[in-house]
Amino acid sequence: QVQLVESGGGLVQAGGSLRLSCAASGRTFSSAIMGWFHQAPGKEREFVAAVERSGGRTYYADSVKGRFTISADNAKNTVYLQMNSLKPEDTAVYYCASREGSTAWGIISRARWYPFWGQGTQVTVSS
Repeated sequence: QVQLVESGGGLVQAGGSLRLSCAASGRTFSSAIMGWFHQAPGKEREFVAAVERSGGRTYYADSVKGRFTISADNAKNTVYLQMNSLKPEDTAVYYCASREGSTAWGIISRARWYPFWGQGTQVTVSS
């Protein structure tokens, strides 16, 4: 089992920044793929970004490219999501997730393929 705990959410004005953290414990592997998803009320959980812990390759949703940066500190078993130039439409609960195996885009970008999830942290961007 992998336990994931998110932190860093909050209320910020449009154009501002937040950094989310996800601390992993339990059966954490260096080959894991760590992902961030968000879910707004009444909407499905959507992919935001992912990083391969081994090698550091990153993946982003088009809506956040150039604004968000995902990174991993393997020594601390922690993944970060730096969010800049935030928009009201970024408002959602943000979840950290972990999986092993395939790095195909169709796999890492879909919530159904992640077996381990954190409890989520609320991000609210005011206009």
